[in-house]
Amino acid sequence: MNVSLPDALKDFVEAQVGERGYGTSSEFVRELIRKEQARSQLRALVTDGLASGDGSLLDDAYLERLRQRVRASTAE
Repeated sequence: MNVSLPDALKDFVEAQVGERGYGTSSEFVRELIRKEQARSQLRALVTDGLASGDGSLLDDAYLERLRQRVRASTAE
């Protein structure tokens, strides 16, 4: 796949490659795509969670029960 960029964007990509230690501009673009995929997946999970209905009340008692469950699972 080839992508054409205006000079300003090409300069930006080349600067990012140098500043962030990427070997090539392709590595930088692949990383951007991976991050966008992760954002899209997170957005879908949040949307699904919001559509699933009312959640639990997050009060001190709930958080303490959660801590106890975590401690119990790590003690095994």
